[in-house]
Amino acid sequence: MSPETETFSPDLDAWRSLQAELAAAGQRRLVLVEGARDPATQWLQALLPALELEGGLWVGGAGDAPDSRLTSIESAKTRQWLGRETSVIVWDGWRGNPPDGFAALSGTLKAGGLLFWLMPSLEEWGHFADPDYSRTGLDHDESHPFAKRMAGILAKDSSVIRVQLGSPQVLVLPELPRVTSEFTVTTTPDQQELIRKLVAFGLGRRRRPMVVTADRGRGKSAALGMAAAQLLQQGRRNILVTAPSRDNVNSLFKHARETLGADVLEAGKDLIETVTGARLRFLPIRDLLREKPEAEVVMVDEAAAIPVPLLRRALLGWPRVAFASTVHGYEGAGRGFAIRFRQILDEKTPQWQSQTLSEPVRWADGDPLETLISDLFLLGAEHQPVELADTAANQVMIEPWQPARASEAELAEAFGLLVDAHYRTTPADLRQWLDDPAARSWRATVNGQTLGVLWGAVEGGLSNDLAALVASGRRRVRGHLLPQSLASHSGFPEAASQRGLRIIRIAVSAPARRFGLGSWLVDEAAKSAELEGLDFTGTSFGGNSDLYAFWASCGLEFARAGLQQEATSGEYSVQMVLAHSAGAATLVPQVRDRLARHWLTLVPLNWKDLEPELLLEITAGLPSGRRPDAADIRDLQNFSAGYRGFQLMLPVLRELSMVSGVSSWLRRHDEATLWCRAVLQNESWGELQREGLCSGQRDGEDRLRQVTRELLQKGPEL
Repeated sequence: MSPETETFSPDLDAWRSLQAELAAAGQRRLVLVEGARDPATQWLQALLPALELEGGLWVGGAGDAPDSRLTSIESAKTRQWLGRETSVIVWDGWRGNPPDGFAALSGTLKAGGLLFWLMPSLEEWGHFADPDYSRTGLDHDESHPFAKRMAGILAKDSSVIRVQLGSPQVLVLPELPRVTSEFTVTTTPDQQELIRKLVAFGLGRRRRPMVVTADRGRGKSAALGMAAAQLLQQGRRNILVTAPSRDNVNSLFKHARETLGADVLEAGKDLIETVTGARLRFLPIRDLLREKPEAEVVMVDEAAAIPVPLLRRALLGWPRVAFASTVHGYEGAGRGFAIRFRQILDEKTPQWQSQTLSEPVRWADGDPLETLISDLFLLGAEHQPVELADTAANQVMIEPWQPARASEAELAEAFGLLVDAHYRTTPADLRQWLDDPAARSWRATVNGQTLGVLWGAVEGGLSNDLAALVASGRRRVRGHLLPQSLASHSGFPEAASQRGLRIIRIAVSAPARRFGLGSWLVDEAAKSAELEGLDFTGTSFGGNSDLYAFWASCGLEFARAGLQQEATSGEYSVQMVLAHSAGAATLVPQVRDRLARHWLTLVPLNWKDLEPELLLEITAGLPSGRRPDAADIRDLQNFSAGYRGFQLMLPVLRELSMVSGVSSWLRRHDEATLWCRAVLQNESWGELQREGLCSGQRDGEDRLRQVTRELLQKGPEL
């Protein structure tokens, strides 16, 4: 048989043996099927009937599956398979390769699994027109460094099985060493130790929280579920579970049910009740903090996706709280969470405990596919913190930087820094960073070591006609997030026709932050944007008071808040801009003046859950409203003395918040949160009582009268 014929007629016995050997060794493999799509499909049609395909997936066109036993899914819908197991995945790369989905789905392959990837030959990857590019604006004719980099990694990795259709090269399948004992999926020693510690924590003393970190696939959520079940069996009555979404705790609830067995009286989607009346219940984080139900133990899974201020409230709100998060994940990483949250833990609960899971569950340690996926998508990229001496601060260099031309070590260092700083930094971000022609990046270094990174992109420049359609709400074009948002929400078409630099990510090594490197990076980017002839520099971020203060210190001004809360963090997007051109210098004040006029109407309608501290910061930074006239002053005096009712005073109190200096003064007052929630956000007295801000309407009104009295006596001049 000729080598070419052998390629088109796979050795079925050899492939069956390989699948069995991989299962015994606890390993998985990537099979790269290179060449034209039709021959690749024919080759698979000849091979797959001989393989074990239970739970197998075809990622591609619904009618194109090479074997009827494969379940067909679209590449954009891979999330629904997370938490399940697959034996074989056939990914049709000719239909598109979203990095997040590919990386995530690979984690569902169990030991013995094969991931077939249909793609052009590696030499063509740099110019392959991936259909997924159009989704993110990468469908251009220039080279694609992200794909070219992956091709280089695949070419050098000996674990990759390359099926080069039409090539004279003989396909030789790997021979695995014989194992003394076959790999089996069982509770790992790591998991057993974590369960033991979680049970001891749940039955132990108060105020000793536990922080659990693990790589994806280590059985973290399963261990939480088994520990929760044991705690219910050993006398705990109420255990609460929270996470960014209900899907995050599927595994936790599954393993809790299995561990409880016959002890389960009722099991619903969000609640498990035992025959003794003990309960395991899921609540979204904001519902948990609002309702404050009683519980002996609270478990927070995927904590890195939850804003630190909310984690702090959870930490202080219940006697025993466990926080768990993924360290290297397909949807982002949890290392930044550990860094940011440690300071609060050290301050509030210095006896907190830490536990790490390192041993995989579904495959053996050292599995080649896990290592390969990590290398391809930099899932394990880590930044080593750089100590910066005071004397070395003046040696820091900030220069434009092209990540696509960087060495692998430099790229991993910089991307690891972004991962530490931003939970939602994913493989798709890496592709966008490397491939987007509109991207602009700067790097701060000292002696060649990376201290900080800024990634931005040029947006806007829409035609006047298109900009008018965007501003009117009749059109939406792909990309151009900041200009389109400003145009559609402010009503000014010029916001979309002007060009600006949107800062997408910025990260500084933790030990170097005290030197103001973040501000230096922003300043350098803004100067470069102005030199490039751009109209403005701006940013859009998940709003919290710390980030707002940083961007304001860099000279950016508030221009818009999003109307929808981000699904996982619960934060509203906040957009801020710095004008460069004469056109932007005219436009930005117009946008802000109009927003200020509408602010008091929009806040209670759209931003009832906006963090009060952030709300006061934004209000303080907006153009000032009119000062109170003599009648308003008289009403304020009568209200503060207890003679005038709150309902009648609400318009005056709201307008007072917009007077220059008032919101800044309120931010420092003990009752700032009550003022925000009652006056600006128009929350009900019952809800304010549940939040612990007052004991009822009379108490709340009395507190606001006292604030008004102090404001008239000690506040800014009205």
